[in-house]
Amino acid sequence: MKHFKIYIIMIIACFTISAKAQDGKKFKIHTVAFYNLENLFDTINDPSKNDEASPMMEMSVSHRGNAYLKKVQNLARVLADIGTDLIPNSPVIIGVAEVENKEVLKDVINDPELIAKDYGIVHYESPDRRGIDVGLIYQKKFFTPISTSSHELLIFDNASHKRVYTRDQLLVSGKLEEDLIHILVNHWPSRRGGEAKSRPNRIAAAKLSKKIIDSLQTIDPYAKIIMMGDFNDNPTNISLKEILKTEKDKENVNLKGIYNPMENFHRNGLGSNAYRDSWSLFDQIMLTKPFLEKDYSSFRFYQAGIFNKSYLVTKKGRYKGYPFRSFADGGFSDGFSDHFPTYIYLIKEVK
Repeated sequence: MKHFKIYIIMIIACFTISAKAQDGKKFKIHTVAFYNLENLFDTINDPSKNDEASPMMEMSVSHRGNAYLKKVQNLARVLADIGTDLIPNSPVIIGVAEVENKEVLKDVINDPELIAKDYGIVHYESPDRRGIDVGLIYQKKFFTPISTSSHELLIFDNASHKRVYTRDQLLVSGKLEEDLIHILVNHWPSRRGGEAKSRPNRIAAAKLSKKIIDSLQTIDPYAKIIMMGDFNDNPTNISLKEILKTEKDKENVNLKGIYNPMENFHRNGLGSNAYRDSWSLFDQIMLTKPFLEKDYSSFRFYQAGIFNKSYLVTKKGRYKGYPFRSFADGGFSDGFSDHFPTYIYLIKEVK
């Protein structure tokens, strides 16, 4: 039933675009997506990282190469497919999490499924204890980065007073065709040790994100900002509702506010990842007020979704119904990721 709801949303979206076109208006449509790539590590041991604990490195040497190649192919297939129910193009901008380095992203974008799209990469190494980072890939034909920066998240464990090494937050500002937009890519600290015990770490991450957004809005109150990531919190958790003050209804978003279209999905029982038979919607994409205006002379928000096609769903076993993950029971399962991607459509009227 959950998959059926998403399908209906997509059908409505198609008819809405067609109706507007029949009124004599034409729109450009671009997809923007986020995907947690689930431990996209290469097969080479990096002494500077804790990569030997990754599922890929835990496999025998003889199996790593084939597993890595297949995982790259699987991920490229998904990235190429997102958004194509509505438009014949893969996302122009994709934020990613759980990548070991820039080289693994190069392998993904150079896969036959994606190479013709000519994706560029923005990536910085972060101090995460597992050796994983966030990144951004973009179609050079449609998006041109102007500035990029990595923002360090400094948090400390209350008990040991030692630093918790986690992912930096990635900010990319650039032109989507003629429009200046800003993309903030996140992978907030996990719920390791329990939701309540780890909550202060995600609140700290939310405060850093808010600081970055506030700095952009101080320069330009009308800044068009997209915040995306695996937040390890649901849309209704304190980090999002109280720190970032996100809104689920567009009409309640003030000038410097943040709209979270994923909150209504979550309230309707939809999720992007599952654990112990409970669904969460940790993978979210949010936008600031200027994306919500009714004037379509520049790119505006149109629709959001969870990309949960049937081939991404586990068909049997203890994870039946969950996202078809890459690694299970100590080996490669020929899957994709333990998260579903999320996406939004941006539209702009063509005169």
